[in-house]
Amino acid sequence: MHSSFSDQLAGLDLSGFSIGPAPVSTNDFPVHDAVVQTLEAVWSDLFAMVSGTALEADAEDLGWAFVNIFHRSATRKSTAVDRATDEVRALLATADGSEIHTHELETQVERAQCAEGAMIALEEMREVAAALYLNEFGSSWKPVSSSRFNHSAMLTSTLVEGREFVRARSEAKRRAAMPEGTPVIFAGGRTRHPNEQDALTFANNVWATLDKVHDRVPDMVLVHGGDTKGVDRLASSWAERRNIPQISFSLDMRLGARAGFKRNERMLSLDPRYVVAFPGNGVLERLVIEAKSRRITVVDRRGPLGTSPKRAAQATD
Repeated sequence: MHSSFSDQLAGLDLSGFSIGPAPVSTNDFPVHDAVVQTLEAVWSDLFAMVSGTALEADAEDLGWAFVNIFHRSATRKSTAVDRATDEVRALLATADGSEIHTHELETQVERAQCAEGAMIALEEMREVAAALYLNEFGSSWKPVSSSRFNHSAMLTSTLVEGREFVRARSEAKRRAAMPEGTPVIFAGGRTRHPNEQDALTFANNVWATLDKVHDRVPDMVLVHGGDTKGVDRLASSWAERRNIPQISFSLDMRLGARAGFKRNERMLSLDPRYVVAFPGNGVLERLVIEAKSRRITVVDRRGPLGTSPKRAAQATD
């Protein structure tokens, strides 16, 4: 994850060098309308093919893999940009003013600009595919262990892996790619509902609660555990629909029974404005207790169907 190549060069001394234009232009990449139409057609044909067959149960896995094709390609291009940036810095450090050296620098800058253009184009394809995934399965697409960030100003969704975020911040190397704003922690467990109507009521309550919190925190960054089978899935989908940046703290399973508590510590280390709590387990209970001890406001929705416990108690009086 990095800022744009141009931003990285901004602080370097390029005096004496003539940097030519990149050998490609935006016209050399697929236009947005063509990307949308093509991926929509492929997506439609793919799921029409598996519908009603034994592969229908694997449809979501296929959809995830479809989006991941573009994510992995964009990540490889991002690595190429990083390498080219390092090469430029090395060339500048050994600058001798010769024509050969200047030509090498120009070539390396052009190579980086090509890679950056391809990276942004592939990220756009990934975001179009991710939108199709969201509409099909009602879940925000999330990479397994890396971050999802768009380096183009035209693209807005951000989903950063939590450990990567904390590491960058602790090393005082928080880059422009990291989401800026006010953290709000969302926490909840895996819930079961007796019928579809109750499940819908619960989901609507999650979204309505997050909408109210967002009204109070316009620059909100949603922080959650990234559980694709729990209530985090609802929160992540809400954030993507609202173009809210996300930081996802997945469990570090190497920590065993301590994993959930360590995740609590990492999320609270961001100094959140609110903790939004829906029904969960004992680890979530500890998160709420620790948040209150730090004087962080808790929006408590752990009552039946996600209602406030106080309100639920009043209803039974």
